[in-house]
Amino acid sequence: PFTIFPQVGFANTLLDAVKLLGLPVEVVDLKEYDPDDNLIVSKTVCIFLLATYTDGKPTESAAWFCKWLEEATNDFRYGKNYLKGLRYAVFGLGNSAYVGHYNTVGKHVDKWLWMLSAGRVLTRGEGDGNVVKSKRGSLEADFSAWQVKLLSRLEALGQGDRKECSGNCKNGKCKSKGKKHKDESRQKEAVPNERLEHSEEEELFETSSEEGSGSDSETGARSVVDVEDLGKVMNSMKRAKVTGCYYRDDNICCLLYLGQSMLRGRGGCYKHTFYGIESHRCMETTPSLACANKCVFCWRHHTNPVGTEWRWKMDEAEQILKEAIENHQNMIKQFKGVPGVKAERFEEGLAVKHCALSLVGEPIMYPQINHFLKLLHQQRISSFLVTNAQFPEEIRNLVPVTQLYVSVDASTQDSLKKIDRPLFKDFWPRFLACLQGLADKKQRTVYRLTLVKAWNVDELKAYSDLIDVGKPDFIEVKGVTYCGDSSASSLTMANVPWHQEVVHFVQQLADLLTDYEIACEHEHSNCLLIAHRKFKVNGEWWTWIDYERFQDLIAGYEESAGARTFSSEDYMAKTPLWALFGAKERGFDPTDVRFLRRKQKDISGC
Repeated sequence: PFTIFPQVGFANTLLDAVKLLGLPVEVVDLKEYDPDDNLIVSKTVCIFLLATYTDGKPTESAAWFCKWLEEATNDFRYGKNYLKGLRYAVFGLGNSAYVGHYNTVGKHVDKWLWMLSAGRVLTRGEGDGNVVKSKRGSLEADFSAWQVKLLSRLEALGQGDRKECSGNCKNGKCKSKGKKHKDESRQKEAVPNERLEHSEEEELFETSSEEGSGSDSETGARSVVDVEDLGKVMNSMKRAKVTGCYYRDDNICCLLYLGQSMLRGRGGCYKHTFYGIESHRCMETTPSLACANKCVFCWRHHTNPVGTEWRWKMDEAEQILKEAIENHQNMIKQFKGVPGVKAERFEEGLAVKHCALSLVGEPIMYPQINHFLKLLHQQRISSFLVTNAQFPEEIRNLVPVTQLYVSVDASTQDSLKKIDRPLFKDFWPRFLACLQGLADKKQRTVYRLTLVKAWNVDELKAYSDLIDVGKPDFIEVKGVTYCGDSSASSLTMANVPWHQEVVHFVQQLADLLTDYEIACEHEHSNCLLIAHRKFKVNGEWWTWIDYERFQDLIAGYEESAGARTFSSEDYMAKTPLWALFGAKERGFDPTDVRFLRRKQKDISGC
């Protein structure tokens, strides 16, 4: 089957021409197209006809698709072979009078599809609306010339074509001109990771059909894109000369994969299961990109700045919060009209209800962190702050937060040095002092344990001793997530524990603790929750949070300058049965519908 994505006039012309070949074909508006559900279907040829506006942006109907494709290309969870079964062609419609923006949308879509291992059936075509510079005098003439090549190619594909070897085959091993072999596009589709010379790779990314090598079947090697590369963010930082600011790129990860899932009724993250957070209303950000650790599992691949004290120009807390909310809302707005998005959840997503200060860096380093937290609470936004346990004085001075996390990545001095690679020479006393400071907090506290197989999973007794120091309300135990190769870390997939291995570790740890039990599980995130028994009331778990009650309590606390204290038990809420450890749902909210890509099986241990 062949699918054509319009510009409408050209698409209908091509539709009629393909029908004359006797091939199944349809025209689909990209605004109504769900790439998650449809683009991965194999044995499909998709033909993209894409216009570029004067500012280099796509049309309104193509904007969502382009955003999805770009972010899928730059996120390791999709994988570089995500669209391996797809074959495609791209024709861009632009005007060369707009220097710097000529046919950029077509170029980008062609590049992104190629990087996800889709195979070109024809070199990208470009139509020029500038009658003065157009090689053929008009857009229509440019398109007609490209269409002739495309129809010939589609007809050959429909018949399962084979070509005679020219004797000059680059990749084949033919020893005679008479030997038959598959054409170059099929051969390269079979070996998608084959590397090209640099000049040829650039050509595949940027050349038009008129400037290319003449081949109608350029596919070639796929680049491995660094995970959520912070380079763009750092460049922005250099231009703005600030570090304490919010960057939109940072928020894409959680909104795209967790917020989008929640918007479409496909489930939330583990924090929804454990604490009742609505993922599409959760703004994940940070007021500080810098950190005092260089953890081996850092998903930023150590491209963020490091330091033991604040030494950067600082944005005001009001500015950070204002821009964070605006950017969250702007990203939510881009989901309007996306297939599957529920209207009521779209409206909910525009109103930020939670803020997770956990994205990257060490948020507690930010000099105005207390003021920032108060601003959140004034807007009735809950606060979830994660610290890497190297700033004990800042923890002691911290105002109440909805939930305060400390990352406990190892339980001994040697293993912490090996895993977190802290900058402070006195990192271990600082670490213990942070845990002691946590024990003095009245509001909800959490130890966050990241299990790195072969590095820290055998330290059960030492972990239980650390729990006695900080006496947290909750202990999250999560298997490490592999974020791709990095020269700054030796972490590999071999260090990622299976879910059943995490369960086994948690069961053993819980047996060593006198006041704790396993409460919840989120299998999809490879994560379990151990809770203090004070949250088990009359045999029922109350790990969820009454967010409105917290906001009322924190308002009274701030009005009385801290005199009216309150505890974690004052704003707890009952945990639903589906979220409990051992439930058949394994932590997936039954009000949503689980979506599995391709032929994934819903099995434990993924």
